[in-house]
Amino acid sequence: QVQLQESGGGLVQAGDSLRLSCAASRGALSSYDMGWFRQAPGKEREFVAGSIRRGGSTYYADSVRGRFTLSRDIAKNAVILQMISLKPEDTGVYCCAATFRFATIRPQDYDYWGQGTQVTVSS
Repeated sequence: QVQLQESGGGLVQAGDSLRLSCAASRGALSSYDMGWFRQAPGKEREFVAGSIRRGGSTYYADSVRGRFTLSRDIAKNAVILQMISLKPEDTGVYCCAATFRFATIRPQDYDYWGQGTQVTVSS
């Protein structure tokens, strides 16, 4: 089964940018629909962005649309989440997830998860 590993998180100031990477092993990400989720302390996991493997469509939560961009790096077997104009409310643990089915905004629809990377945005 595919294994996912996120990287790129850190502590930044409001307005800064970060680039998160989700690298896969034991499987090709081109076979999966992908999603990024985040979870802030005391809150439920929430959808951030998704990528459809057929056609390459991407979609975003309203709270990040226009600031976050999800892309696939086929050569590196990874998905990238480029984040700009970060806000304190973007703070959380960011996880990537893969599914053989159709990418949705629901965490329960995903089959494989990475461990997550912490993003902290200070005001």
